Order: sequence, then structure tokens, then C-alpha cells
Amino acid sequence: MSMLLRNLLCGLALSLPMGLVAGAPAAGAAPAVLLAAEFRPGIDPAAYLVSEKLDGIRAYWDGKQLLSRSGRVIDAPDWFVAALPATPLDGELWLGRGRFEQLAATVQRGREAPGWQEVRYMLFELPAGGGRFAERSAALRELAAQIDRPWVAAIPQFSTVDRGDLEKRLAEVLAGGGEGLMLHRADAPYQTGRSDLLLKMKPWQDGEAEVIAHLPGKGKYAGQLGALRVRTADGREFKLGSGLSDAERRAPPPLGSIVTYRFRELTARGLPRFASFLRLRLD
Repeated sequence: MSMLLRNLLCGLALSLPMGLVAGAPAAGAAPAVLLAAEFRPGIDPAAYLVSEKLDGIRAYWDGKQLLSRSGRVIDAPDWFVAALPATPLDGELWLGRGRFEQLAATVQRGREAPGWQEVRYMLFELPAGGGRFAERSAALRELAAQIDRPWVAAIPQFSTVDRGDLEKRLAEVLAGGGEGLMLHRADAPYQTGRSDLLLKMKPWQDGEAEVIAHLPGKGKYAGQLGALRVRTADGREFKLGSGLSDAERRAPPPLGSIVTYRFRELTARGLPRFASFLRLRLD
């Protein structure tokens, strides 16, 4: 183990009471994680490390089990998590570009689902590490190499020199079927909550909202769901009518569930313009 990895992992662990894991959430609690803000013009990308934005499922390893963003235990096979360390990890369960629905079905079915053989745990943060993100990223690469399992990897990070270089990288990812880029301040300490230390860059913005009503369909959708009435965490209400599949119109997301939607921009009233349903949030 290198001096960098030893310093980042051991410093906190030695100061903890017996039985506690550095950075781990309390039992049953949602893990505190860093959430991305939207990339905006005027931000200098040279200060950030950049990676592809993976279309997967957020998974926090607390040292004993995989947790979703809301704290739900992800029922992964024993062999999948057996080699993971006692220190917390943050990452994404991923099957590859354009395969989110297949991934979701596998995770929902639990450890017995045959699709786990293709799932990869892509690591992007070392919650107990300390230091700058550039150092934690390097330690993650070393840790993934030590774990030495084909389904565990550190997400590749790269640097860009200016906005033009960043746009070129984004175009390459989109052309290959990816959905965007993530930018993480290279000098950032470990932090949780929504912050400009982590930015997402993609053609569409996205958001989350609670389903508060099912609106009946008309015409060809008569007898089915016409639209979802949703409410954001800050109280904005609007309808989501586009983006729903026929199957989702027949069996819509339940009231009280959280859905992800995408949109172009906000109106003067603060409502998402051209909002469309993307998916039910599994966690």
C-alpha cells in the first residue's frame, strides 16, 4: 500500500471507537453524499477533474453493505461485495451506456438476478479519505487495483485546459451514447450536500419531484394515465405528460414516489420548460 493510500485511509480509522467505520451513516440512515450542481458558463474547467456521467444507480458502501441514496440496502450477491474493504466507498452501479433499464431490473430483483455478472461498481469517491479530491482519486485507483476484481473499478478522471477542450470531450461522450460529464474540483476536500465542488454538464438538465396525482388520459390514452402531477422539494408543482411509456401509463409510478424528469431550462416562474418524465427513482 502506498504512503498516500495509507495516510488517506488510516488516519481517520485509528481515531474511531471500536466498531465504527469512518464516514459510514447511522444504521438505517441515508448516507450523506455530495450532490452535483449544474455547470454554468463562466466556470473555469481547468480547476476540475472530469469524468463521464454514468447512467447508473448511486451505491454507497458503508464498509458492510451497499446502500442507495435514500439508505435502502441494495441486495447485491455476496460474491459481488466480498472483496470490498471496511472503509466507505461511493460510486455507481453500471451496466454500460444505454442499459439503465436492464440495470434497474437486475437491482430490483436482488441477489438472485442473473444480470449481476455484468454489473460493475464504478468508484468515484473515498468518503473517509480526507485530503484533496485529486489525492482521493489517485488513492481510489490504487485501491481498485488492490481489490483486483473485474467488476470493481475507479471511474477514469481527466483534466481539461479550457471550455473548448471540455466541449470537445462532451461531444465525444454524447456521440458514443453517453449522457454527459461530471466535473469535480481537484482541490476539494470531502464534502456532502449540493455544491459547486461537483458539477454535471449535459444537453438536458434534470430534477426530481414527488408524484402527487395521476391525471386521466384522453383520446388514445383514455382509461390510462394522461400525466403525472408532481411537486418539487421547494414546492413547485407541474405536470409531466411526455416521456411516459405505454407500460408506465397503464401502471404509473405510485403516489408519493420520487421521479426524475428532464428539461431544457426554467421559465420566468421557475418552472421547468419542456419537462418530460425520465424514470422512477429506485432508491
